[in-house]
Amino acid sequence: MRAVVTRVSRASIEINGVPGGTMGQGLLVLLGVGPNDTEKEALYLADKCALLRIFEDENSKMNRSLADVEGKMMIVSNFTLYADCSHGRRPDFFPAAKPDIAVPLYERFKARMAELGVPYLCGEFGADMKIDHVNDGPVTLIMDTDQMMKKKGE
Repeated sequence: MRAVVTRVSRASIEINGVPGGTMGQGLLVLLGVGPNDTEKEALYLADKCALLRIFEDENSKMNRSLADVEGKMMIVSNFTLYADCSHGRRPDFFPAAKPDIAVPLYERFKARMAELGVPYLCGEFGADMKIDHVNDGPVTLIMDTDQMMKKKGE
């Protein structure tokens, strides 16, 4: 799985032209699912995202988590994170997981946030979405379970 995690001071989402929610300080997580991903990757990445210490403390050090700042998370499915742009000028989205794999893992990621007590709002899988956000810092991280779990030896 892949995630682009952005620390935001505010964010809002529109789903198929209808307002879908707003939030203040927190994390915007664009979530992509690969064809070989399983629940193991979903749980690993969810835990990493929920517990990231990327909010500043009183010494301006990134040392606080989402819970520490009482922030929220916006979770948005984004198959384009698996685009192959190596040939021509049109991205190939074939490397992304098909909905029968991606939807349950996207839902499991969200369920893990609920289990961890992380307040969140989310997009709708496969919908046309417009996201407005203010990148705070800017702080933006790219997380890929293939790389992260390999380093950890899993």
